[in-house]
Amino acid sequence: MSKPADPYCLRSRLSWRLLSLQAAILIALIAVVLAGLCASGFMLADRDEDRVIELVQRALARDAQGDLIVRQTSELKQLRGETPDLWFLVRDKQGHSLSEGTVPAEFAAIGGGLDQISQARLGWQMFEDDPRKPAARLKRVDTDAGNVQIITATQGRLTGAKALFMTSLAFLGIALPGLLMMGTATFIATPMIVQRAFRGLDTTADEARRIDIHQRGARLSVEGIPLEVVPLVAAINDALARLDQGYARHKRFVADAAHELRTPIAILNTRLESLAPGPDKTRLLEDAGRLATLAEQLLDIQRLDRCGHPFTNVNLAAVAQSVAADLAPLAIAAGYELALDAPETPIETIGDAAALERALTNLVQNAIQHGPRRGTIGIRVSSAASIEVTDEGAGIPADQREQIFEPFYRLTPLDRGAGLGLNMVREIVQLHGGHVSVADGPDGGACFRMTLPPARQS
Repeated sequence: MSKPADPYCLRSRLSWRLLSLQAAILIALIAVVLAGLCASGFMLADRDEDRVIELVQRALARDAQGDLIVRQTSELKQLRGETPDLWFLVRDKQGHSLSEGTVPAEFAAIGGGLDQISQARLGWQMFEDDPRKPAARLKRVDTDAGNVQIITATQGRLTGAKALFMTSLAFLGIALPGLLMMGTATFIATPMIVQRAFRGLDTTADEARRIDIHQRGARLSVEGIPLEVVPLVAAINDALARLDQGYARHKRFVADAAHELRTPIAILNTRLESLAPGPDKTRLLEDAGRLATLAEQLLDIQRLDRCGHPFTNVNLAAVAQSVAADLAPLAIAAGYELALDAPETPIETIGDAAALERALTNLVQNAIQHGPRRGTIGIRVSSAASIEVTDEGAGIPADQREQIFEPFYRLTPLDRGAGLGLNMVREIVQLHGGHVSVADGPDGGACFRMTLPPARQS
């Protein structure tokens, strides 16, 4: 199995790839320009007048009478073979002269008037003269025959070192500044362009972060995002739609199953009530009560989505009184005393009364089912908009007080109940902007506390 590729920065990758492409284009452009210059004979011509002058300079000498002569060097012999039209004119300040080849008449007598010039290029007017006439190169150099003036219009073949130097000079003078400018523009402009192009994608990502299980039907927007990313967003929206459909089917199944269970449970309770009093009847009634509680918890999963639309003022004392009245017979039958401590003055929060009643009912039923079947179960409402449920059981170990609120979690594998009640309590309390916690009770056992935001007084 191949290793998955690591995430990468798109801005950085685009910047480097654009810069590489620009560098390749620039180098290709310079190569084309140099090739054009080479073909046209300008700047990088394949023949060089300075090399002719250099070879003649090394070959010059004087004879016994003091006249200028040209030694037959191997370099000059090679030059004659390479350039059949070779010509040059050599003259010193004493009036001695030497020439080879056919010297154009225009340059034959010009040297005497330029004795004070060290070097020059003698050319023609571009539009009035014949453009095919070669320009002559004049240069005064030191030789074995002394200081002389050499004129030539013959261009020898360009040396490799000089060609490399001129090519490097062209690159440094043209390519390097252009590459630096384009690189700077690329690294500044590319992140700005990418960031602006992906601004809509950042908004879509924020929308995705806000989606949770309670916000079904949400879809990601495709406005303002690049066309290349639209298929990904559309695929995510399709996946969200499939999840919504599956969740809806799951909810319908749970709700239908819970409703179907309520009828046989009610019939079972009716038949159990007709039995003669005794321990067996009590245990059977408790078992039927647990079945009824499980069915109600399954229905609570469906009710959670409907609670809170809209929230209204809820009197927590009245909620506690209603739950205590409903569960007192069940608690007494199980061997407990049920104590209620609620002030007469209203203790209000903003929420859904039915949902808060279900949360408190789950806490009391949890104390009844998992307690020692003796002692007191207390319900206390405080002025700080909190409700406490205490028992005198074994309590909750400190290392499991967070885990018990997870769905289907049990303190012991064979524990009674489905493990849904405490999770439902936490979901309802969090939906109301509060939190639920568990601590040690004042007389041993556990103390569950639901803390809710108090209603603002006008």
